[in-house]
Amino acid sequence: MNYEGLILGLVTFLVIGLFHPLVIKGEYYFGVKCWWVFLLCGIGAGIWSLYAESIMASAVLGVISFSCFWSILEIYEQRERVRKGWFPRNPKRKYDSSYDEKD
Repeated sequence: MNYEGLILGLVTFLVIGLFHPLVIKGEYYFGVKCWWVFLLCGIGAGIWSLYAESIMASAVLGVISFSCFWSILEIYEQRERVRKGWFPRNPKRKYDSSYDEKD
């Protein structure tokens, strides 16, 4: 039997599950200005996936890479969720005027 597909599916599920709180915490502590960390990690994981010797490692790194890229979009959407009051604001952080704009 070939378990690699199931393992890759599980790893993808876990990576997505890990990135969800990373986006929430990143926006809470740093705001949207942390988007470049996700970009650099995504580029790094993508390049690393090109040089990985096993197909499974390459696939996992590719999943991590594109999860990082997707998190850039999510960090901006998280700002909107905070603005709408769906998630708490960090009381220790100074917010710019874009958080107070209404639709």
